[in-house]
Amino acid sequence: MTEIVRLRIDLDEVEPRVRRRIEVPLEITLDDLHTAIQIAMGWTDSHLYEFRVGRTAYGIPDPDWGFSEHKVLPAKKTRLTEILTGKRKSFAYIYDFGDDWQHTIRAEAITSANSVTLYPRLVDGEGRCPPEDVGGAWGYAEFLEAIADPKHEQHSELLGWCGGSFDPADIEEADTRKVMDRFAKHLARRKPKRAAGSAD
Repeated sequence: MTEIVRLRIDLDEVEPRVRRRIEVPLEITLDDLHTAIQIAMGWTDSHLYEFRVGRTAYGIPDPDWGFSEHKVLPAKKTRLTEILTGKRKSFAYIYDFGDDWQHTIRAEAITSANSVTLYPRLVDGEGRCPPEDVGGAWGYAEFLEAIADPKHEQHSELLGWCGGSFDPADIEEADTRKVMDRFAKHLARRKPKRAAGSAD
């Protein structure tokens, strides 16, 4: 029976709080986990990323440029079960090394998968993630202040920049679930088929 893990993802140093819970297969690669996090949070996957576990980093190794102070191991070749070992229940996820969005990820529970459910799946969440390239946590605070105050000198400019409106409480749940469902179906199709007559 496939095991799944429920992960709580918190975007650090941001107010109002931005948090998601997702369920993913324990055997998911970190590269696919990155995609699931991007969908759940509402990011656009426009920048580099790393998972950091202790002093080890996982991402997209680049022999010519390194954002990490540590060697970066390939996320495509590492599974979540390999980093959730022993008593370790949490690790970090960093997205966009310019804005430096730091996420804390905690494993809340490991259970058997539901045979009629596709994973990854969004469980719940709160708080919309900041717009891409807003300038990190400090820039996001300035952005929210400006769009909330019609008299702010950058009010119209920033509203236009973000598409005309921005509700920090709206996680666009229905759309997020649709995109996550498409990704889950893609992963299900990608699974290798058992050979005919193979043992269970």
